[in-house]
Amino acid sequence: METIMRINGTVNSFVWGAPVLILLVGTGIYLTLLLGLPQIRYFCAAMAEVFSFRKRSERDDAISSFAAMATAMAATVGTGNIAGVATALYSGGPGALVWMLISAFFGMCTKFAEVTLAVHFRRRDSHGDWRGGTMYILQHGLGDRGGGWKMIGGVLAVLFALFASLASFGTGAATQANSAAEAMFMGWGINHLYSGIVMAVLVGLVIIGGLKSLSTVTTYLVPFMAIFYIIGAIIILAGNTVHIPEAFSNAVYLAFHTPEALPAGVAGWAIKEAIQKGIARGVFSNEAGLGSAPMVHAAADVAHPVQQGFYGIFEVFMDTIVICTMTALVILSTGTLMNNPDNLTGAQLTLRAFETTLGAPGKYILSVGLLLFAFTTILGWYWYAETAVTYLFGVRVKPVMKVLWIAAILVGASGAQFIGAEGTQFLNNIWDISDTLNGLMALPNLIGLLLLSFTLRGIVKDYEARKRNGEL
Repeated sequence: METIMRINGTVNSFVWGAPVLILLVGTGIYLTLLLGLPQIRYFCAAMAEVFSFRKRSERDDAISSFAAMATAMAATVGTGNIAGVATALYSGGPGALVWMLISAFFGMCTKFAEVTLAVHFRRRDSHGDWRGGTMYILQHGLGDRGGGWKMIGGVLAVLFALFASLASFGTGAATQANSAAEAMFMGWGINHLYSGIVMAVLVGLVIIGGLKSLSTVTTYLVPFMAIFYIIGAIIILAGNTVHIPEAFSNAVYLAFHTPEALPAGVAGWAIKEAIQKGIARGVFSNEAGLGSAPMVHAAADVAHPVQQGFYGIFEVFMDTIVICTMTALVILSTGTLMNNPDNLTGAQLTLRAFETTLGAPGKYILSVGLLLFAFTTILGWYWYAETAVTYLFGVRVKPVMKVLWIAAILVGASGAQFIGAEGTQFLNNIWDISDTLNGLMALPNLIGLLLLSFTLRGIVKDYEARKRNGEL
């Protein structure tokens, strides 16, 4: 295990290090320029599309565009919005917030591109369900060119599906179940095992009904949990209004300058940490560039791929520019980051910020928010896992997937409680390996986006032409 974790650490430092982060943001910048700033040009159209609340699909073999977005947001709006932001600020300083926002701006375009291509290249499986995502984009987008492209597209597609299926059990099930169980214990002292059993039963009841059942639950739960958390954050920010301008200006300054308390010799290191932690945690939260969300958007009942791409723009905006920014400002405006004698990080740091202003009620608000975020992430990531596994092995493995998913929830929620310190370390290792696999998903996905960028531009031009002609 030590050898495995040492290798994992090396790979992790690469996939979440400067080279891949530059590729992630660079791809977003390239697509933004190539497509003519779609995150700005289509922003109002995206807001209008999302808030039209088209929740139902007329078709039995598809879900509505809104339901697809809600399911994708169930996976993206998770513990990263609470614990991930706090970790970025703790490790990279207040300046990490600015780099998180910069990467999110270009990430809006990246996710728009991913979703649009996923709908364009989707296919039906042997059960008649829509399947799509990076593996289908690579296989059909590149493979249909013939020649050596077929082999390249096929290999990249299999690699992505493999990374996604393995990462999902850690990122989407075990660690999320652990976060939810911790939230229940932190707020109400409920035993981890009981929390795990309840979660396993609830998740099992949802996923047994397939994507229709899953999307119905997330359609109602995701807006509620987002509003619930945002209201709690607004109450805290309202009580610290006077400190918000200073907190934000300090973040902007430290994004490009070294803290005066640090010697000049570590100036470059401090700024590098702010950039790296801000971008990495932002990408981890909104998943723009990782290729995960397109797997559920591909099932949407939509007239044109670009219309579904609008929901990708909204996802990143709401996840990072709204929710992550609110979490960061709560931590910064309350002074929790600077006044942190216990060196708290992750969810504990955010919890301290909520309690600083609201006292005991703050603990309950954050506990409920963390619980809902973790639970919906488990639901959203199940579809990603099923899509990736069925791509590799066919639809016959779906019942096995459901059983393994429920088992992962139980192990994640309460396994460490019975094994002790070794169990806790085992879960940490699962988290670290899943984090690496999560980052590895980005590589084939970004290669596909870059190689198919002109195909994407053609799809966008087709949408605009049909829109002008009144066909859409």
